[in-house]
Formats: sequence, C-alpha cells, structure tokens
Amino acid sequence: MTPHPASDATDVSAVLVEGPWRHRLVAAHGARFHVAELGEGPLVLLLHDFPQFWWAWRAQLVALAAAGYRAVAMDLRGYGASDKPPRGYDTPTSAADVAAVVRALGERDAVVVGLGIGGRTAWALPSLHPEQVRGVVVVGAAHPLLSGHVLRDRLGRPAGFDTTRTAFWRQLPALPERSFLRGDGVERVLRERSGPGWPAAEDVARYAEAIRVPFVAHSALEYHRWIARSAVRADGRRFAAALRDGVHVPVLQVRGELDPTVSAATLEAAARFAHGPHRLEEVPGAGHYVPEEAPDRLALLLAGWLARW
Repeated sequence: MTPHPASDATDVSAVLVEGPWRHRLVAAHGARFHVAELGEGPLVLLLHDFPQFWWAWRAQLVALAAAGYRAVAMDLRGYGASDKPPRGYDTPTSAADVAAVVRALGERDAVVVGLGIGGRTAWALPSLHPEQVRGVVVVGAAHPLLSGHVLRDRLGRPAGFDTTRTAFWRQLPALPERSFLRGDGVERVLRERSGPGWPAAEDVARYAEAIRVPFVAHSALEYHRWIARSAVRADGRRFAAALRDGVHVPVLQVRGELDPTVSAATLEAAARFAHGPHRLEEVPGAGHYVPEEAPDRLALLLAGWLARW
C-alpha cells in the first residue's frame, strides 16, 4: 500500500473532535480501535458508514448517555484513529472486531447500532458472535443475504441506478481513492445519498478531511470491494452459510424515507431473517444519513426501543 502524498495527508488528530465524550484506544482482535464514549449503563455500540467515522454518532452519544446508557462510537478498522492494517476489510472480520471491542470494553454484550456498512456488520454479529449481542439496530442497510434483491431494486429506480453505478465504480483500482483524496468524491457521495438540507458545508469539510488521514481512503473502499467479490469467493460463501439461520435477538430497522441506497421493500424482505422481535421504522424527509439528518427523531426511536430490552 503506497502512503498518501504529504500534501494530501491529514493528521489523525483531525478526527479526535472535542466534546463531552472521552476518546481512547482499545486493543482488540489484534488491532487498536479508537472509541468515543459517554455515559454509564448498558452498552450501546455505534458503527458508522462510508465515508464517515465515529463523529457521525455525536448527537446519539449525548442522547443515549442522557437516557442512561453507556454510549460508545467506534472507528471501524481502517477509519479515523483506528489501526489501518493492509487486510481485514471483509464483513466477518469486521464482526469479529466489534465483538472483541465489546469484550475489551469490559462488557459481556451490547446493543449494536450500525449505519450502512456498519449496519451490514450489525446484521452479521448475532449469527457470528451471538454471545456479544443482545440486540441490533440497523439503519439504511439490507441484510447481507439480500444483495441480489438490493441490486435488482436499485436498477429499477433512477436514484438507485446512480447508486449502483457508484458501487461498481468503487471496484476500480486507485481511481476512487484519487477522487476522495483530491477531488469532490466525499461531497458527491454525501449529497447523492442524503435528503434536502444536509450536509452543511462544515459536514462536508469534516468528512473530506477525515478521509485524507493516511490509508483511510483505500481501507474504506476495501470493504466495498470485498462485498462485491465475496459472491464468487470461498470466504463469501462461508459467510453466507453462517447467516442463513437468521437473527434471534431483537431487531430494529430504520430507513430514511428518501434513502436511495435501500428501499422499504428491501427492508421488509429482511423480516424473514429476524426470528426475534422485529420492528421497521421510516423517518420522513431523511435520506441515508439518518443519525445526522434527523438526529432528534433517531434519538427518540432508539430510546423508546432500547427501553423495551
């Protein structure tokens, strides 16, 4: 992996945004993971999407802590201030990372809340590491076994077609990284997936700076490359087989009404994999990035759902 040119690089301190939370590094699964945490009580672990980092959950850190939970937002492997090794960007490894972070935080289990790529990991956790998960909240992400359904659904919608084209483009070597490092790739991704009114200029600047931390652009794209290639790889087939039995913990699915990445029908199709209590909520007027587009609405949904479990 070639280091980013010095002119493009951002110091990792750029992602250590100050606030009421505490930053620390947690050693887990052979790597170090950066977390921001706030509050005391049952653990709620928050997983971001691409091209974000832990900061996407800043509003929920405060709201969950106020509601009596230990809220922890982590940088996934390859992102933010977490380690960026040359490999390990497949969903099974990501799930193992999260399960190990739960243990390293001194907890037996957690409710895991994931957006997008983080939501895919959240879906996988109860099947791969059931002892570390007492419930999952999936925001804007289909069950991993519905990839074909997602592709067919997207190709049937104009906005979905654009999202699919972007997904295929990310499979190319080097060019996508260059767009995120030197072009307007971050802003385009955020705007094409969000509803009206978000992101603000400061949000774009924050995420554009974070992806210039050395190795982040490449590592982040490797998650998407593994998803596409796993369909024809042995590790992908093993992963799919492990998920076929479904999820036996409570599941809350949340979708922004205007999210072009996943339709309401696709999320409804995931109900067949949810063998415990299952609920689906749609947030009016929001796109894909519900934690930032509708933070108060999501905080209310999380608090009400978590109180039941």
